Amino acid sequence: MNAPGLTVPAPAAGPALVAARGVVSDAVLTSFRTGLPPSHGSEAVSRSDPWGEDLQLALYLLYELHYRGFDGVDDDREWDPDLLRLRRAIEDRFLHELRGELSEAPKTVESAFAPLLVEPVDLTDSLSHQLETSGELWQLREYAALRSLYHLKEADPHAWVIPRLTGRAKAAMVAIEYDEFGAGRPERIHARLFADLMTDLGLDPTYGRYLDQAPTPLLATVNLMSLFGLHRSLRGALVGHFACVEVTSSPGSRRLAKAMRRCGAGPAAEHFYAEHVEADAVHEQVVRHDVIGGLLAEEPALEADIAFGCAATLLLEDRLADYIQTAWNDKRTALRSGCLHAEDERFSTAVE
Repeated sequence: MNAPGLTVPAPAAGPALVAARGVVSDAVLTSFRTGLPPSHGSEAVSRSDPWGEDLQLALYLLYELHYRGFDGVDDDREWDPDLLRLRRAIEDRFLHELRGELSEAPKTVESAFAPLLVEPVDLTDSLSHQLETSGELWQLREYAALRSLYHLKEADPHAWVIPRLTGRAKAAMVAIEYDEFGAGRPERIHARLFADLMTDLGLDPTYGRYLDQAPTPLLATVNLMSLFGLHRSLRGALVGHFACVEVTSSPGSRRLAKAMRRCGAGPAAEHFYAEHVEADAVHEQVVRHDVIGGLLAEEPALEADIAFGCAATLLLEDRLADYIQTAWNDKRTALRSGCLHAEDERFSTAVE
């Protein structure tokens, strides 16, 4: 009960629900809307493509209950046993496919991370390099719209690992997350900085706004970190994922900052990536030496899981980059449909 005279503001509504992309995502959305158990279960999951739009969207929707939920969906559905059973079936399928495709991947931290510590000589296949050297403003806008599914909740999935760590690993992880969350200044929270970037690019910075436009490879990259974050048994994989992101972030961010500047995207758009050049260069050292080093000192049996998390991250990020580059090289949008619109005349030219 509220104290007399105290008005408690209503919680902000979550993002709107989107259209289904198959029978499983339709079952999830119908369950969200009606409050009833999902009409399709593990049998439908077993018949669906683990990399397809239907399962990846269904998994994203179920994971989002652990973040900000959805407008009109009861917060208590986060722990609905029927939804959790369906989520587990999709997760098992997803994880099985990942492990199968990465059966020959490195099993040690050194072999997994050593190639990432040297800047490649040939950047032909690098999406950030393409944006830096020849990217157009409409491509930067598409890239930002797609990446917003993660960056508007940047570092949130990784925070789940904190209570699962101890000692040096925990202290180092908290130090990095403190920076990610603005070091005590709300205007410096990285998710807020990305919202400012979106505003500079004439995009809608509303959380979850571009979910309906997100292709499957993008959904898979975000689902991966939620999968690792929500399972204590995958804490090593989450550390591997986080370390991979931090190790590779600084060079890519430098290229993207140059791309934003070259295309006249605006100061906030450039600043988001410029901020990550310096911050992530420091984070890289901390995560490798103290987060990974501290975790291995406490739990050496997790080394293969850390390596797996790194390999899975690279696999899905490479697939996403290939998807986007293929679309752009064919002079078509990387979004699921249509083009991005804005009131600002700078953004009136876009690919259909």
